[in-house]
Amino acid sequence: MNDLTQGSVTRHLLGLSAFMAVSMIFQTLYYLADLYFVGRLGKEAIAAVGLSGNLMIVVLAITQMLGVGTTTLVSHAIGRKDLGRAVVVFNQAFFLSLLVGISVTVVGFALRHRYCAWLGADAVTARLGVAYLDWFLPAMLMQFVMVAMGAALRGSGIIKPAVGIQILTVVLNIALAPVLILGWGTGRPLGVQGAALATFLALVVGALAFWAYFLRPQNDLRLSIRLFRPDGGTWRDLIRIGLPAGGEFALMSVYVVLVYWIIRDFGAAAQAGFGIGARVMQSMFLPVVAISFAAAPLAGQNFGARNAERVRQTFRTAALLVTGLMLLFTVLSHVAPDRLIRIFSGDPAVIAFGAEYLKIISYNFLAMGLIFTSSSMFQAMGHTLPPLAASSLRLLLFALPAFALSLHPGFDIRDVWYLSVASVAIQAVINLTLIQREFRRRLVFPPLDART
Repeated sequence: MNDLTQGSVTRHLLGLSAFMAVSMIFQTLYYLADLYFVGRLGKEAIAAVGLSGNLMIVVLAITQMLGVGTTTLVSHAIGRKDLGRAVVVFNQAFFLSLLVGISVTVVGFALRHRYCAWLGADAVTARLGVAYLDWFLPAMLMQFVMVAMGAALRGSGIIKPAVGIQILTVVLNIALAPVLILGWGTGRPLGVQGAALATFLALVVGALAFWAYFLRPQNDLRLSIRLFRPDGGTWRDLIRIGLPAGGEFALMSVYVVLVYWIIRDFGAAAQAGFGIGARVMQSMFLPVVAISFAAAPLAGQNFGARNAERVRQTFRTAALLVTGLMLLFTVLSHVAPDRLIRIFSGDPAVIAFGAEYLKIISYNFLAMGLIFTSSSMFQAMGHTLPPLAASSLRLLLFALPAFALSLHPGFDIRDVWYLSVASVAIQAVINLTLIQREFRRRLVFPPLDART
């Protein structure tokens, strides 16, 4: 265990986020390398893989629900020095994640043809999308297997093993991508299906590595089949805390699906440009997400230990770091958006569409960073409904006007991007207002000397 209730808050945050940032950097390299090799197959292939990105957000929403609940409950137990409770939460979360992952995979296989036909810009894109999902869906099952393990480690303040396994999977994925996608060394290119197969194989190795780690007898957190028996109270706590956080990601998937639906009449080049722009944006967000992920267990342990000032200090430090990074990424997106898109596609139409999207959408980077940070603090305190409410309002402010605009002949897609920027800015203001109210309401504890 790593006790985060003592020592410098800034040092803990930087240490945790540094390890997570390394993981995120390698994850970024995977995203970009995968997109680079798929980009050699043409705009239809890029658009097809982009369709799976929508499902990836759905999977992230569900794994976020399970992961946030696990991290929060484990961190609170560690903060109270209650190791037995932490072990029970970990095993319950692992078994629940496995059951949910199997269910999602089965449903995904049943609906993949209809899904791709609905959102694909043309028959070729839809066919390639189905081919990609044939292996991408089993890969997502591996994500469910791994989510509780990584979340439990974060809650206990231990980051290195999860980062090492993450790096292993990313390196393996990058190594397999050109072999399976383009047929390097084998002469048997599998195209988009090879991209998904590379991800699946890498995640299988990652899941096995996690399993081996938790079987070690010296670990404080251990897997035990006898603790898999469903505990209704623990499951309710996991879902109560995690469901709103997962709901935020689910709303994001609604946003992405709506955008794909709006731009499908613009053709595969538009979908490819949006897909690349979104991937580049997500890659920029990864260091910010690392800081937010690090803030949650740090604040969570101190909340469990009833140390209000260290919880507030965690938020202040994380918000400052995130602000600096997001301002840097905003400038980069304005200076060279076309160059960022051109790395992954030489098609002029794809470059033009993606660069315009990235340049406009970067106006909301700072707001998104503050949203991530404040949401992590709600997670740390185990009260995740307020940020879900703010996300719901943001989607409502975006979705209805965007849908109405799309019905007008010859509408300008840039209006949709500006509408997105405005709705995110409103969400950020609401989140910051709510987190300050939450601090006043929940960070009221007896003085430390009165509890000793």
